[in-house]
Amino acid sequence: MPDAEQLLADALAATRGTDVRAAERALDRLVVGDGPAVDAALLARLVRGVGRLWPRGWQPADLDRIATRRLEPRGGRLLRDVLAAQRREQPGPVPQWFDDQLAELDARWDGDAGWLDRRAGGDRITALRDAVDALALVEGLPPIAVLRPPPGGPAAAPRTTAPGTGSRMLDRVRALLAKAESTTFPAEAEALTGKAQELMARHSIDAALLDATAERPDRPGGIRLGTDAPYAAAKALLIQEVAAANRCESVWSDDLGFATVLGFPTDLAAVELLHTSLLVQATAAMLRGRGERRAGSGRRTKGYDESFLNAFALRIGERLRAVTAAADRAAAEERTGDALLPVLAARSEAVQERVDQLFPGVTRHRLQVRDAEGWTSGTSAADRASLDVGAPARRSVRRGR
Repeated sequence: MPDAEQLLADALAATRGTDVRAAERALDRLVVGDGPAVDAALLARLVRGVGRLWPRGWQPADLDRIATRRLEPRGGRLLRDVLAAQRREQPGPVPQWFDDQLAELDARWDGDAGWLDRRAGGDRITALRDAVDALALVEGLPPIAVLRPPPGGPAAAPRTTAPGTGSRMLDRVRALLAKAESTTFPAEAEALTGKAQELMARHSIDAALLDATAERPDRPGGIRLGTDAPYAAAKALLIQEVAAANRCESVWSDDLGFATVLGFPTDLAAVELLHTSLLVQATAAMLRGRGERRAGSGRRTKGYDESFLNAFALRIGERLRAVTAAADRAAAEERTGDALLPVLAARSEAVQERVDQLFPGVTRHRLQVRDAEGWTSGTSAADRASLDVGAPARRSVRRGR
């Protein structure tokens, strides 16, 4: 009988193919192989594969996100635990952000011996299938943009400090957004969201002016935000609009299910908070729109929902940009405008340079409006506060390679 390494290689090759029966036969041979040897070979190859992802731009949160999309829940849990096994063997310095992500994922390892059987729940065949599927995913992922110095790299990382998660300003913003999500009055939700954007815009200006005089100024960093189905393009558009209102740039990787947002740390924190809240608000508004849709207008269609969310994203983006522009004008009047404007311009140029460096193959994806009623309803849902900042602009979603 072939050794464990060969059995695993055969099962992996069959899994990547299109012959379902061949994959099942290869899995059967793996099941009847030497159990401890097969488990050891699986673990070693998984740990090796995961370790190779970090210099290729992947982070634990990214890997967990795509595993959730492409694997069964058991496979995703298994892969999270393998992250902890790989961390134990990770050579070189490990940055704090990396360990923080592992902690958030609840990744843990309780020893190599019998590791797969402990996760099998009495069903070794399913556990082996999950492990092989996880390995196929890990070894098939492409390189992505490196947003942070990976584990094992130089200990000295560029300064990209983010505001403290417990800062008083962010606590106020979270409280405003929580009220916006919970209210049943659309105008109140819009007013609360606008106030949150105003606070973050002022904080961004203060951070920019302070950073301009720092000995080691910040550099643009990045975060990734998921864009899961359904309506992934509409979710990517919402991220792009929120990013633009907060001096950031967004590039959507639709095949991998996330958007990369590039900007300075204070602005990235604003984008993450606002996007999460607005996605909740947009979904709630869409559901309310379903109930309000006039009788006899026909069955609910995907085109209506998608058009609703696209229109909501565009209108909200305009409103947020108007708030940011007002904050800029107020700050220029309070301070010396000649000092503020060059600082903001320099930061915008630095962000764009980072985009050009990481995403040289960016293309544009034009939106299509498939349902006029959905578009009108989505615009109205985002415009209930009667803030007149102009008509909706025609926009496109930027995609990266």
